[in-house]
Amino acid sequence: MSQGKETTVLILSLLVTGGLAAGGYWYFQKESKNSVQTTSTETASPTSSPTPSSTQAPPSPASVASLDTSLPNPAVLGIDGSTAMVALVKDLRTAYAQVNPNIPTTFGVPDGSPGGSGKGIQNLMNGSVAIAATSRPLKANEAQAGIQLIPIAKDAVAIVVGASNPFKGNLTSAQLRDIYSGKITNWSEVGGANLPIKVINRAAASGTRDLFQDVVLKGQAFAPDSANFITWSQDETTAILRALGNNGISYATVSQVEKQEIVRIVSIDGVAPTDIAALKIGKYPISRNLFLAIKKQTSPAVKQFVDLALSPQGQQIVQNLGFISIQ
Repeated sequence: MSQGKETTVLILSLLVTGGLAAGGYWYFQKESKNSVQTTSTETASPTSSPTPSSTQAPPSPASVASLDTSLPNPAVLGIDGSTAMVALVKDLRTAYAQVNPNIPTTFGVPDGSPGGSGKGIQNLMNGSVAIAATSRPLKANEAQAGIQLIPIAKDAVAIVVGASNPFKGNLTSAQLRDIYSGKITNWSEVGGANLPIKVINRAAASGTRDLFQDVVLKGQAFAPDSANFITWSQDETTAILRALGNNGISYATVSQVEKQEIVRIVSIDGVAPTDIAALKIGKYPISRNLFLAIKKQTSPAVKQFVDLALSPQGQQIVQNLGFISIQ
């Protein structure tokens, strides 16, 4: 890229970062179809946010077709990132192996141990991997490091309680916020039994946690850890679900919990996160885009993986796993 083009990109990036709120790039409620990358030849247009934030920056609006693919292909295509995207990345890797059998892929550092959105982006920045799967937008320092986001799917975050929990009702957004900020501590306060609420929060590295804090808590702090407010040490879901018991509450991406018999999904504001029609029109309050993050200077193999994710085959994989296609 010429010096003049680099200067232009830098100026545009600074203007966007300063004038738009990062939290708005969760693309919940007021998302426009024109604001996401839907094919390898379209250009995404960022949307504004009602919730200002100075810690994150919006995804780059550059086209996939305009990527600088001057770097040589790697011997192994390394990927790391979001645990919410494990199944999606796995099936995309399988499809990629059929398209390009000469370049094996890995997910996680080491392979098989994805570290969450934040760790994935960190490993992308330091060169440990070539692609990061992320369920959150970029923070300012990440955007300034020449990272580009490509949205490949939409998803919702489900609130769950254990199947044995006597609470059978629904929650409002305000009640959920009060539970996670520590104002509501007993199920009887929301129409349930006289039991303390055991709140299980996701690990700090979790992109799902970032979304939850941004959307549900409006950027405010979670309650401090205590006997009944537990921050999980690793970004994982299965162990959290098993720990819910008869009084716990937690959250995870819908695709991770909707077929789990040990939990019950709680509707929020009268809307279930499994209601695809409601999600598409923005009625469910906790939804987001899922991204592949890549460096702006990359290899043909990386672009090939991204193109596959955006192709009809890739978008069918998205839908087969319970995510929502961006098409």
